[in-house]
Amino acid sequence: MKHIFLILFFFFLKCIGILAQAPAPAPGPPPPLNVTKILEKAGQCSTFIRLLQNTQQLNEITSQLNNSNNGITMFVPTDNAFLNMKAGTLNSFTDQQKAELIQFHILPTYYSLTQFQTASNPLRTQAGGTTDREFPINITTIGSSVNITTGIVNASISNTIYTDNQLAVYQVDNVLLPLQFFVPPAPAPAPTPITRKKKAGSSDSSSKQDASSATSLFQGMYKGGIFLFLFSTAFFSSL
Repeated sequence: MKHIFLILFFFFLKCIGILAQAPAPAPGPPPPLNVTKILEKAGQCSTFIRLLQNTQQLNEITSQLNNSNNGITMFVPTDNAFLNMKAGTLNSFTDQQKAELIQFHILPTYYSLTQFQTASNPLRTQAGGTTDREFPINITTIGSSVNITTGIVNASISNTIYTDNQLAVYQVDNVLLPLQFFVPPAPAPAPTPITRKKKAGSSDSSSKQDASSATSLFQGMYKGGIFLFLFSTAFFSSL
């Protein structure tokens, strides 16, 4: 009986050793980033969060983070920055302009603070391309300071809210307003008048027709004068 107990005991110890040496299961994929929670944790972002949700741009950001390797950079104005806008400005924007406003605060590429030092201006935003009539921004750096210009507003990065090599969220001290919202597009150039080309020889034939008409008129007048002279001579001879 004692031998059986020892055999079972050693078998139990061996099983424990095997379990201890078993590799741990591989960690699952990280959960998707929750931009709303990141901004809520930072605080002072309620206006930007509301615009993200109302314009459906939150879904666009989540989709891009899950399906692209380029990452995203976000510039998030504080609630005070929105309050410092001219009264009625935000409410004057159409729904499309509000969506473009949010997109204007997003770069479709991840940028760390040091990468801004070598960024090539103008930078394309989610709202459009890089021409003056689209939605570009320009970024300049002085030491550790990062400044953003839109042609309407100058802003600075005041804090790093979040960064993980895929998503960078920076707090800015002013709302970035696109130039396109406030400067009307240049008028389209007037159409060039269409000039009809004269057919070759048309001027010459016209001149020839005019000369022929003048000659015929002169000959008619000459013949009429002779006839009148002969008639007059015959009439006075008969008297």
